[in-house]
Amino acid sequence: MKILITGGAGFIGSHLADSLLAEGHDVTVIDDLSTGRYANISHLEGNPNFRLIIDTVLNAGLMERLIRDTDRVYHMASAVGVRLIMEQPVKTIETIFHGTDVILKFCSRYRKRVLIPSTSEVYGKGVSVPFTEEDDLLTGATDKHRWAYACAKTLDEFLALAHWKETQLPVVVVRLFNTVGPRQTGQYGMVVPRFVHAAMKNETIEVHGDGTQSRCFGHVADVVGALTKLLETPECFGQVINLGNSEEVSILELANRAIAYSNSTSEIKYVPYDQVYGDGFEDMARRVPNLEKAKRLVGYQPTRTLDDIIKDVAAEFQPERARKEQNA
Repeated sequence: MKILITGGAGFIGSHLADSLLAEGHDVTVIDDLSTGRYANISHLEGNPNFRLIIDTVLNAGLMERLIRDTDRVYHMASAVGVRLIMEQPVKTIETIFHGTDVILKFCSRYRKRVLIPSTSEVYGKGVSVPFTEEDDLLTGATDKHRWAYACAKTLDEFLALAHWKETQLPVVVVRLFNTVGPRQTGQYGMVVPRFVHAAMKNETIEVHGDGTQSRCFGHVADVVGALTKLLETPECFGQVINLGNSEEVSILELANRAIAYSNSTSEIKYVPYDQVYGDGFEDMARRVPNLEKAKRLVGYQPTRTLDDIIKDVAAEFQPERARKEQNA
């Protein structure tokens, strides 16, 4: 098939491109490289079944041509990371909603299957753990920019499901919980690569807040394997589906595990949220997915543990560490 991946130079999008090319499909990636990196897909440039277009999904004329001539659309383009959300709230909202609106409009016009990634952020301050897709959503006040991302993604979901309701557009909405693995950087606040990288350099690890907040981390290989199955399963059309891993860990324990794996001398420093993100930042205590729906629909069962994730993330930093030790 002909596959279009928006944001395909990003962390998840690039792994998705690898997977689809390995299956024998023709893959076109469009990315403006605002948060994605050319390095993530540079190894694909010589593949005759791969095409890279550096442009924005807000270019409606280009997107119409690309969508008209493709078979499947994975809309992975989005603002990412808490730090970016706090620093550039206008860009966050505009990029997310306007981009999704463009994609859905043309997928509807040309009747293309499309996957719209959402986020566990939409569960907000909900306390019904583990989170299921039918839960009520509870976000904070609009003067807390922390929730702009969640609200923009929620609107994406409403729009996607509206297209399903009105015209039976074959659309799947996926709520991604923390997804981690090779190629992810800590540039926008991603905690696992940030902790692992610091530990391998024996640098201080900064834990935001008191470290008792907990998260679940899914390996990108598990998540990508499910994304392709979801879009090929008609029972998933018009559905909202959690994806991730249900292995829960506190942020403090995550820091300690990164230190232990790296045999590091790093120390842990607690940093108040307001020193990192400014006044009024709110966080959630726990974020754990119920994965039964994904399991029922496509047999989803994550196979990689948090230790596997730390190992794979650390492997990327090994050459840098070796160079540093050699020059010491």
